[in-house]
Amino acid sequence: MIKHIISLILLLISVFLSFKHGWDSLHVKDHPESAKMMAELGIKESYVPIMGIVMILIGLLLLFPRTFFLGNVLNTVSILLIMALALNAGNTKMALIEIPFLIMPLILIWLKYPFES
Repeated sequence: MIKHIISLILLLISVFLSFKHGWDSLHVKDHPESAKMMAELGIKESYVPIMGIVMILIGLLLLFPRTFFLGNVLNTVSILLIMALALNAGNTKMALIEIPFLIMPLILIWLKYPFES
């Protein structure tokens, strides 16, 4: 029972963060600090909306049992990509900040989808 509650909480956090990052990426012009961060990472302005759509799709994949694993794998890959870009840009602090967010989808994979028996 505790396992399902923890899994549900982590799932809700992951979905929220995916939607939030996706929405913020689609509205990056409203957030100059985000646009600056993306530019520092070497992400071209034309790729930012694509990343936003992908993040929203990842959030949707997490909600359904059949695509839960795929959503978590894609979430992990996207976080690893951000970490690699940050390290490439010389921003070690950003890469280290992403570690808990990297661990979260891996824990979710281990805990399994919360609504399955």
